[in-house]
Amino acid sequence: MAETKKAPAKKAPAKKAAVKEAEVKEEATKVEEAPKKAKKAKKEEKKVEAPKKPMPTEARATATNVRLTPRKARLVIDQVRGKDVKVALGLLRNINRAACEPVTKVIKSAAANAINNFGMDEDKLYIKEIYANDGLKMRRYLPRAKGSASGLVKRCCHITVVVKMR
Repeated sequence: MAETKKAPAKKAPAKKAAVKEAEVKEEATKVEEAPKKAKKAKKEEKKVEAPKKPMPTEARATATNVRLTPRKARLVIDQVRGKDVKVALGLLRNINRAACEPVTKVIKSAAANAINNFGMDEDKLYIKEIYANDGLKMRRYLPRAKGSASGLVKRCCHITVVVKMR
């Protein structure tokens, strides 16, 4: 009889060990699921927190190192500042200056940026800002009499145009 009592006593600790292992596994899965749930909650919070960006009301274009002096470009630029884009392009077609071609290109580019990127109305666009800044200055030498040389500066400019909708 003593033998039969000992046999069930051995089985009971084995069952307890199996139950403990099952509990440990359940806790491990809960621990693994907790970070996943936390990550999902953070993602949902980020989606809710992100405010919508307001649509831009202006578009810009820049031409860099245009092979034209800034002073000559400003003579043309001053004529179209503040005008509607269509009116400005019409004026530039009738002005007989070398600066008209690059200025026209930059104005068309700024208008295209406004229409394609920001969905602005083409008929309501006007030139808010337009300016020409100094660009690259190429220094060269001119040969002069008796073997000497004098300096020559070939100037470039950056033309920037900002268009806005009325």
